[in-house]
Amino acid sequence: MSATVAEAAPVAAAQPFRLTSWQAWGLILIAPYLLIFIFFVIYPIGYGLWLARSPASYVHLAEDPIFARAVVNTLIFLIIGINVKMAIALLLSGFFTNERKWIRWLSVLFILPWAVPSIPTILSVRFMLNPEWGVVNSLIFRLTGDDGPNWLNDPSLALTLAIGVHIWKSLPFWTLILLAGRLAISADLYEAASVDGATKWQKFLHVTWPSMRTLYVTCTILSMIWTLGDFNSVYLLTGGGPADLTHVLATLGIRYLRLDQVDASMAAVVCAMPFVLPLVYVLMKRLSK
Repeated sequence: MSATVAEAAPVAAAQPFRLTSWQAWGLILIAPYLLIFIFFVIYPIGYGLWLARSPASYVHLAEDPIFARAVVNTLIFLIIGINVKMAIALLLSGFFTNERKWIRWLSVLFILPWAVPSIPTILSVRFMLNPEWGVVNSLIFRLTGDDGPNWLNDPSLALTLAIGVHIWKSLPFWTLILLAGRLAISADLYEAASVDGATKWQKFLHVTWPSMRTLYVTCTILSMIWTLGDFNSVYLLTGGGPADLTHVLATLGIRYLRLDQVDASMAAVVCAMPFVLPLVYVLMKRLSK
């Protein structure tokens, strides 16, 4: 009996591995996506990390005062911009739940800033803020007779305007996400609350918010991740100016590329990873529950 098993084992081991037709077609269909992912994601990231491998690049960043200012600007952008944006989105999601016809038409106009590409929309805002011929200062001169301020020449004001543009551009998307969360709440809960005599604030506090809290926090984390990579709001509006004082980590790499410092540019991107990776980890933990 043992001899028969011993003779059969080499025969079974010698049989070649063959793919079924379904497995073969699966590999054929997935191969283009794998190649695209390798050449357009893995290779650029790996090459960028290789360019940023020198410790001298990070010493150069630490000695550059613009880098420290960019880190502070990034934190301000995240703390103020995202929290204000998500709070307004939560408020507007309640407004757009009304079924009045004019509100539906208004929602179509509201989504346009997010639907239109960033370059024409943000550059149009920049042209409007031009101190000489911009429509904002022209309107101020017609109403008051005084010249308007140079909006983008003050670093604090320029960064505030960049945050405002970011909120205006991405607010419709997050409003729609939270609106979908509101509409998923059962109407029976609100009817029961009305029977108990609950006010609108009490309905929000005890019905709406508990049902949307997980969605709201998840959206906030995801918005932080996307905002760290958003260079349009700053670069297209201020270009990092004046005097490179409104740069964030997403635009700092472009500054070093313009100075022909590719290693410092990649190092600046790598320095953003301590912000991104913890957020990605927390987001994955929340989504895996």
